Amino acid sequence: MKLNSMSYSLPEKLENAVQTTFGEWQKENKIARVWTKDASVWTGDDEAKWLGWLEAVKTELGDVRKYIDFAEDAKDFSNIVLLGMGGSSLGPEVFAITFEKQNFYILDSTVPAQIKAIEDKIDVAKTLFIVASKSGSTLEPNVFKQYFFQKVVEVVGEENAGKHFVAITDPDSKMQKVAERDNFRKIFFGNPEIGGRFSVLSAFGLAPAAAMGIDVKDFLAHTGEMVEACRSTTPNENPGVILGTILGICQTSGRDKLTIFTAPEIHDAGAWLEQLIAESTGKNDISIIPIDREPLLESSDYGDDRIFVHLKLKDSAPDEIDKLFEIVEASGQPVVSIILIDKMNLGQEFFRWEFATAVAGSIMKINPFNQPDVEAAKIEAKKLTEEYEKKGALPDEKPFFEDGEIKLFTNEKYAAQLEDYAEGEKSLKKYLAAHLAHLQENDYFALLAYVEMNTETEKLLQKIRAKVLESKLTATCLGFGPRFLHSTGQAYKGGANNGVFLQITSDDAFDLDVPEQKYTFGIVKAAQARGDFQVLLDRERRALRVHLGTNTKQDLQKLLGLIE
Repeated sequence: MKLNSMSYSLPEKLENAVQTTFGEWQKENKIARVWTKDASVWTGDDEAKWLGWLEAVKTELGDVRKYIDFAEDAKDFSNIVLLGMGGSSLGPEVFAITFEKQNFYILDSTVPAQIKAIEDKIDVAKTLFIVASKSGSTLEPNVFKQYFFQKVVEVVGEENAGKHFVAITDPDSKMQKVAERDNFRKIFFGNPEIGGRFSVLSAFGLAPAAAMGIDVKDFLAHTGEMVEACRSTTPNENPGVILGTILGICQTSGRDKLTIFTAPEIHDAGAWLEQLIAESTGKNDISIIPIDREPLLESSDYGDDRIFVHLKLKDSAPDEIDKLFEIVEASGQPVVSIILIDKMNLGQEFFRWEFATAVAGSIMKINPFNQPDVEAAKIEAKKLTEEYEKKGALPDEKPFFEDGEIKLFTNEKYAAQLEDYAEGEKSLKKYLAAHLAHLQENDYFALLAYVEMNTETEKLLQKIRAKVLESKLTATCLGFGPRFLHSTGQAYKGGANNGVFLQITSDDAFDLDVPEQKYTFGIVKAAQARGDFQVLLDRERRALRVHLGTNTKQDLQKLLGLIE
């Protein structure tokens, strides 16, 4: 077994700052203090109780038999569906896509069409459902469980339904009680000292990996090489410290857009990195904004607010990204290149980036383990669902402009700014142009879509993203709701106020009831989108919401044609 390699190139000023920081970390013995869980490495708050991920690989290797047994048990089922959100779903998604597991599905969306699409792909009588929720009280996994548990009951009977369900949750959670009441097949327990986005090398990532047939013992053994390397107390020899110092120094120097390029074989790793980086570093009005799957620009079109990272396999065929990186590096941009030995070394990158994120957080003088602004959107969404339960309808909302089925929403202050720019021409095209005109140098554009995540919609949204990128030359992000709420949403609300947001919502062609609740999945999705948007406005973000009709594809094509 060998370590994945990493090389980097920085402009002289950044390189000098990195070397100076290495010296400070050496002098202050900070690496050893990380491993002894010394909260003073960060802000001296509650960081010490969130460092269980440091020992996760050793702990899980010591109890790996449970995953080996579970892998055998899971063979009784034709399909496996993981019901989760954020850190509980993105890690398993990376495993499933990277290792090409065709019978493993992830549900992390409350969009009715997305839920029905999963249901139509499986035979519930032959499917194992993994409900993943650390707290056990997260809304989405709970309503997913209620929906599919009822579906299984209808086919195999109430006395047998529990055999089709496995829970992954922290001890004494609400989900544990539900799993015990409903006689779940198995309960895996997480470590309460590991936050969701750092949990991929614990039961939340490993139990799904085992169910897919991945050799968890071998995977952890490969990962252990990186864990040991990150114990080195010499900063310029510690792979996690090197990367984390580069990230932290770049952020404090104004390069706060981490532009991630991945080889096709490991492309989904970028989605996991997004949530780790954004949720950990986006707070206190500062942030590192991860940019994943962005279309390529000419190297001369990139601004001085970026750092570039390229992850690929040792045997990846050379492609256009390799050529771009050579040119970008030659132009003096900061670049980091990471080469994985093979896919089983993916765990090394999970740990390297977790350690690096912790180091970057220290340099940025923040607590990288909390997520204060994720809760804000949850609270707003809960207010709306409670209103629905009381009155049978969500509160009225009034668009400031309508064009057929397409409606525009924002607050009065921002609507007035858009009106001024439009100079009396009230049209969808003019308002979109007015919104995008707010993009300034070193800003970023985020497209936040509460629509079904499928190949068609993703292609259209990527085309909209590409148009904005080419015309404004500012960094761009694309996120699907509500999954990004548990990921990059933290940075959008709690990080630096340098984002311009276009939220896209739509009417549902059909809806699905949530068993045991008065509301439907469509109501939950609408409440989440509206709650998310309200928090953006409360934080004085430049945010416009475009609400589409039921023909999402047609309306997205219309938007694409209107953006110049």
